[in-house]
This record gives sequence, C-alpha cells and structure tokens, in this order.
Amino acid sequence: MENEALDPLVEGYLAYAKDVRRNAARTIVDVRCTLRHVTTAMAKRRPGVPLWKLSLEDYLRWVDGARSAGRSVRSLAKELSHVRGLLNYAWRSGRTDRNVLDGFELQDSKQRIEVRTLELEEAKRLVGCLGRRTSEERKKRMMILLLYGCGLRTGELCALDVTDVDREKQEVIVRHGKGDRARTIPVPEGVWTELLGYLGDRQGKRGALFRTQVKKARIDSAEVCEVVTEAVKQAGLEGAITPKTLRHAFGTHLMDEGVDVAVISSLMGHRGPQETGVYLHALAGKKEQAVDRLARLDSEEDGQ
Repeated sequence: MENEALDPLVEGYLAYAKDVRRNAARTIVDVRCTLRHVTTAMAKRRPGVPLWKLSLEDYLRWVDGARSAGRSVRSLAKELSHVRGLLNYAWRSGRTDRNVLDGFELQDSKQRIEVRTLELEEAKRLVGCLGRRTSEERKKRMMILLLYGCGLRTGELCALDVTDVDREKQEVIVRHGKGDRARTIPVPEGVWTELLGYLGDRQGKRGALFRTQVKKARIDSAEVCEVVTEAVKQAGLEGAITPKTLRHAFGTHLMDEGVDVAVISSLMGHRGPQETGVYLHALAGKKEQAVDRLARLDSEEDGQ
C-alpha cells in the first residue's frame, strides 16, 4: 500500500523534488506519506476531486476536523507546506489556475516560550573564562568558539572532520546540516587563528575534528553539552544555557548588528520561505562581512 503509485501529477512532483530541487531521500518519503494521507482524507470529503482542484474552503474544513481530532498545529502546518508545494507545481504545470494555499499559514494560539540567548557581554565572559594552556583546554575552547562564532548545531559540530576546514577560503564546511542541506560558513578572524592552532595540535591527523580524551573517538552531543555546562559554570552565568543557546546567540547578535535576515538564514542553514533561491543575490560578499562583525569578541579579551 505504501509503495503504491500516486496520481501521475503527484509522482511527477515527487520526481521534480528529487531530481531538480535535490531534496533529501527522507524528505521525499515524508512528502509522499503526507500527500498519500491527505489524498485519502480528502477523498472522503470530495470523492474524485484531486488535491489541486480543491478549494481553500475544502482545506479549511479538513484542518478544522483534524484540529478537533487532536492534531497539533505544528504537524498540520508541515502537511500544509507539503501540499502547498504540490499545488504550486500543479499551477506551474497549467493543471490549475491558482494555488489556493498560497500565503495561507496556521498560527499556533499557544504562547511561545522565549528562547534564552546571551548578551554580547555574557558571550565575552563565556569565551574569556576558557583556558588554552593544554591541548584539552584548547579543544573545549574551540568547541565553544565554533558553536557561537559559526552558529553550528550540536550535531554539526560533532560531525566535523579535519578536511571540513577549508584553509584557502577560511571557512568550515557543514556537509550534512538539518534536512541534509550542506553549507559553508566563514570563520571570524580571531576564531580562525585559534582554529589553525588547534589543527596544529592535531599534528596532521585526519578524521574527526574533535575526539574524546580517553578513547579518542568522535565526540557526541552529550560531551558537547558537558563542555558548555562546565564553561557556563566557570563563567558564573545564570539560566539554562545549552549549545543551542550559543547558536541562537550567533543569529541574534548578527541581527542586532543589522545583518540581512536572508544572510543570517544562509549562515545558519535555515529552511526559509524562499528556499528556492530568490534571495541568493543578497549573499554576494556579505557572508564574510557578517561573520567578521563577531570577530571583536576574541580581539577584545585579555590574552591567556
């Protein structure tokens, strides 16, 4: 049943998503599952009417019924996003005169919890408390610097290899970000200097950029959390500060500096509403300038 082919237009859209948009295999599976589920649900309401021929009112009734059945706004918003992509494809293919879901978004009525971030002075204190006398201290310091200075996710930091550091372009390469999207991130000058020093500690060894001290295996998310917790305690900072807090601070501080939201989205590997590349013209020459605004963090601290 799960492998049964869908309508030819839907199969064409999935092929387009795979071959042209280069969506990850697991994303294609997710979209296929959604379109199969929504097609089945809508067939009970409007038998024989394909998804791209339904009205906005049809979708609103479906959403209302799903919400009454206990479905979350988040899960429904994800499914609507998948259907919206199909309807846009159908519109471009001339199978419908409009995308009825274009511009339609679900809003969660629940109050959002404000995410903890760091003030710039707190970030300076955090980095300033980190030693660099031993190789282990330099490793932990480098982990914090990359989390904050490059906005890496915990998993992305753990997955970095030595070969992911581009010495010619002064960048780190995230090969498999969220959604299996790759990206490159310019490294601030002060962080780059320390990164080169850390690579010197590795003495040309390849493989994982960060390894555990005891078994010399690739670090995992638990160790990253321990390093951050230890540094937060040493810096005397209060509140729940996690690796994600450092990533959030990266984006927040760039935004505070007036950096274009599209540039920040690219640096952080976000999937924005205009993921197709409409805003890519804004990136030329700006990514390096944007990250360098954080370089003063390292230049202003006292040498250790």
